[in-house]
Amino acid sequence: MGGDGYTARLAPKWRRLLVIGSVAVSAPMLSFEPAVLGAVGARVVAVVLMAVQAAALFWLDARPRGAAAIVLAAGAGFQVLFPAFGPGVAFVVLCTCAWMRPAAESLWLLGLAVVAVCGPALVQQRWLPAGLWLVACLLAWSWGAQARARGARRVAERRQAALEERARIARELHDVLSHTVSVMVVQAAAADDIFEVNPAKAREAVRRTEEAGRQALAELRWFLRTVREDDGAEGSPQPSLDDLERLAESVRGAGLAVEVVREGSGPVPTAVQLGAYRIVQEALTNALRHAQGSTAIVRVRIDGEALVVHVRDDGNAGASPSANRGSGQGLAGMRERASLLGGTFSAGPHPDGGFRVEARLPIGAASGGAA
Repeated sequence: MGGDGYTARLAPKWRRLLVIGSVAVSAPMLSFEPAVLGAVGARVVAVVLMAVQAAALFWLDARPRGAAAIVLAAGAGFQVLFPAFGPGVAFVVLCTCAWMRPAAESLWLLGLAVVAVCGPALVQQRWLPAGLWLVACLLAWSWGAQARARGARRVAERRQAALEERARIARELHDVLSHTVSVMVVQAAAADDIFEVNPAKAREAVRRTEEAGRQALAELRWFLRTVREDDGAEGSPQPSLDDLERLAESVRGAGLAVEVVREGSGPVPTAVQLGAYRIVQEALTNALRHAQGSTAIVRVRIDGEALVVHVRDDGNAGASPSANRGSGQGLAGMRERASLLGGTFSAGPHPDGGFRVEARLPIGAASGGAA
């Protein structure tokens, strides 16, 4: 893997094609009139160089620098022996190495190629071929470097998509499980506290714990189906604004009196409804776990082109962690949800006491969005 995070490898079949192609391209050279060593000597040396070049090409994937240097040296030898033939497969090797290695590492090979390819022509005072070989070297290296850059960009995009998907899964799992598990913990603790004193109340708390567990399992099954299936899950719908009262009821059962107030009317996209529901869910979960309060009010208002969500509790905003209540995934997840929907989010102690969470989610921009 190069410094740009991209790994380019030659498949065995392409190495074999390079070897066969180099022999096929170089063989006609033997019919040219040699410039040095005489007819027999020049051809013997050319055959040896062809064999060395073929062997180097076979190892091009494993040893790109050494193999490329050998091929370029063989190309320079071909030009010395048979000036009319040219540098052979040097340009193909230069392009391939520029694709296999990062640009910073293949620039030295470009310089070596210019010397090996253009040098013999300059020594022989063949100015036009020397200029043509120079242009060909620059083009071959540029094509290889551009191909690598495109490959590296695709790899980076796939890696970013994978990271975003992992973050989405973590956020959904947190939202699905955090609320119901918190309710279950509170209910179980309450049942344990009053079991000896009031068995009927304890059984009621246990039943609420069971209901919360079933709800968590249902939402988790739905979420796992959405992860497995490309076109989404069927059956269990995603939570919406209509489920806020059910959400509030589960929190009331855990000891936090919640009032839900909805204002305004109009169509709200599914993605915005799910985002608003999750934000309210996390805000109430944090209030239940951290606030030590007794009441909370949830206001959901359709305000022009936006859905405004406001949650305030009467808990101890000065208790740790007051400025960052739910300091794990909570506030970060709510802020991320609002941002993904193109909205804004704020949270902190309320001037009149308690803790407040507010999100403004655009309706029009997200009308075609997905959760």
